[in-house]
Parts: sequence; C-alpha cells; structure tokens
Amino acid sequence: MAAHPGARDSAEFAATAARARPATTHPHPATGKTPLVLSGATVVLPTGPVKNGQVVIEGPRITATAPDNAHVLDVKDHYLVPGFIDLHNHGGGGASFTSGTPEEILKGIHTHRIHGTTTLVASTVTGDMDFLAQRAGLLSELAEQGDIAGIHFEGPFISPCRKGAHSEALLRDPDPAEVRKLIDSARGQARMLTLATELPGGVDSVRLLAEHGVIAAIGHTDATYEQTVEAIDAGATVATHLFNAMPTLGHRTPGPIAALLEDERITVELINDGTHLHPAALQLAFHHARSQRVAFITDAMDAAGFGDGRYMLGPLEVEVSEGVARLAESGTIAGSTLTLDRAFKRAVTVDGLPVEDVVAAISANPARLLGMADRIGSLEPGKDADLVLLDHQFDLKGVMRRGEWVVDPQLG
Repeated sequence: MAAHPGARDSAEFAATAARARPATTHPHPATGKTPLVLSGATVVLPTGPVKNGQVVIEGPRITATAPDNAHVLDVKDHYLVPGFIDLHNHGGGGASFTSGTPEEILKGIHTHRIHGTTTLVASTVTGDMDFLAQRAGLLSELAEQGDIAGIHFEGPFISPCRKGAHSEALLRDPDPAEVRKLIDSARGQARMLTLATELPGGVDSVRLLAEHGVIAAIGHTDATYEQTVEAIDAGATVATHLFNAMPTLGHRTPGPIAALLEDERITVELINDGTHLHPAALQLAFHHARSQRVAFITDAMDAAGFGDGRYMLGPLEVEVSEGVARLAESGTIAGSTLTLDRAFKRAVTVDGLPVEDVVAAISANPARLLGMADRIGSLEPGKDADLVLLDHQFDLKGVMRRGEWVVDPQLG
C-alpha cells in the first residue's frame, strides 16, 4: 500500500466518498421506519444494568415510550449497550486513514462499525507538515458528511526518545504556528492532537489547543512528573495510550504516568488487547483513574479486521503476525489490530470489570470528551439510536447506528 498517495482536491474527494460509501444499513425489521422496541435484554444505563429492560427506537433516535404501532423484537438473554466510540484509530479493513483513498477509508470505517464502533475519530501518523495539512482537509470532508467524528493528529510533535512507530526523520518540536496550521487545515474538525509537551513550544501549544477547543493529549513523551503537571495545568486533558511510549513508573522518578493517573482533569486512553498492557497495569489505571476517567481505544492500523501480512503505517513498513503489529525493521509495536468488541469482551471476561464500568470507558467517557454526550454515549431518550447487542458471553450479535441496523440481530 502506498504511504502517501497523490493529492486530490476536496471537491473530488467528497464526490468520490459519496459514491464509495457502502450501503451497510437496513431499516427496522418491519415496514420502512416503523418504531421498534428491543425488549427483554439487560439494558446498561448510566445508572447501571436494568434486567428485562427495553429500548424504544423511532427514526434515528431513542424515545421514552413505544407507540401503538411499534414492532417488538425479543432480545432476552442479551445485553444492550451504547454504540462504541473510538477516539484513536488509524485504520482497518486493509485501509489507512492517513494515506487511503476515499473508498479505502470508508471500508476501514465500515470494518470498525460492524465490530460495534458507531462513532470513530480518524487518527493520522507523523508525516510531512504539508501532507498532513492536505490530508486533514480531505478527512474533514468525511467528518462534515458524518462518516467520522473528527480528526486526531498523532505526531509529528512527539519525542524521538519515545517515537514508537513514527518516522524519526519527520519529527519536529511543537511550534504553535505549525500546530495552528494543522488545526486550520481541519476546518473545524480537529478533535485531538497528541504531543510531547516537554519539547520546546509544547506547553504553549497546549494552551493554543485548549483555546481552540481541541483536546491536547500528552503522549509519545519523555516528560518528567513536574513537566507533565505543568502541561496539565496549561490545559492538557488526555493521556495518549497510557503506559505505552512514555517512561515507566519509578519510585524516585515517577514520570508522566503518576501525574496522569492522579489528576482528575485527565482521561487516560488504554489499549486493552492483551499485548499493549499487562492486566495488572489495566487494573492499576482503573484503580486510580476509576471508570470515569478511562477511555478504551484501539489505536488500530490497517490490519484490524483484515489479517496478518505486510502493511504501511505512514512511511514505515509493518509486519502483522498472529494479530500483533510490529515495525518490520525494529520489531517495535506499531499500533494494534484491535476492534472495540474484542476490547469490551476482554475487559469483562478476562479483566473482571463490571459491565457498567466497561460501558463508561468505551462509550460514555469518549462521548463526553468529544463534547457529544448530548447525542451519543448512553441509551437514553432523545439520543441517537446507536447501540450494540451482545450475548451473555459478550460476543457481538447486532449493531445499530442512528436507528438503522449495520449488523442485523443474530438471535438464533
């Protein structure tokens, strides 16, 4: 796969994206837009699970009461949870959000939707500034059309000491003027930018991001504890994949992990795939940040939902073997092949987390961070009918987005 395809203007991109968008949704299992009642499931609400509950859907929204003509679908012995929200995702289905064509990007989005992710922020990786700005303009078309919830820039303003799967030759200090260039190129669709705040210009860039309503995320950082506290005080609110690509927790030099876990203003991203984190590290994060400050992410790259093989992550070649992505040259972990349905199941069945805590981490907290909690993130009347149907083994059995089935219910 080419790392950097040729530029195309926004109008062409929008037209191609409209043609490429897959027909993946289906009306309610009655006639047209007949209201639907999903009845008998354990419904996971912000107040906790409700057994033998129901969710009423009319058009694209959840409503409080069922009209007389509603179609009732019995989903007993299942869980109904809000649609998953991924804040940090580089691609899937063989497609890269950094370099793919419109057709490929939409395929990647669809790959994650059929695994329960009804809202997704498209993440880029380190690249040339002009290329990233051009790419942001193209991705903003998909955000404006509602296919993605915005853009996350991961790099180039990160530490060469903690570069992970980013090209060191393209890294740079976070000059606020260049940060502003990326924000402007996204035309109001920039949602988050990850940076190493200890670098020259880092704290000033955090302030700039906060002023423009863009999440400043601390990540790929070699910061000290004190430098991390300074960045939080300046307005940083997210820890990019906590524990990964940052100094380890030390008893004399606690580094960024301690500062990020202890501060109530920070939400910590966790990649719960069994590769990026030891279960004890995940438990440590939940113990200190509690479920209100954790966001499960995938950090997925092209191979998510696609398979083993060779891929490109920006300009770097990645080898995926047995579902684990590593740089071909160095063996460094290079994102993940995770989908959020797998992260959900692992959190409950392996990590032993209460289902309501997992829902908070995978839906409610990301919705709050994106400023979209009035529309998504919970199964409450008035919100979008974005939901996932799970069986009692927490395997995915259905996905609905805005009142339309993306994955038809499998109840047999």
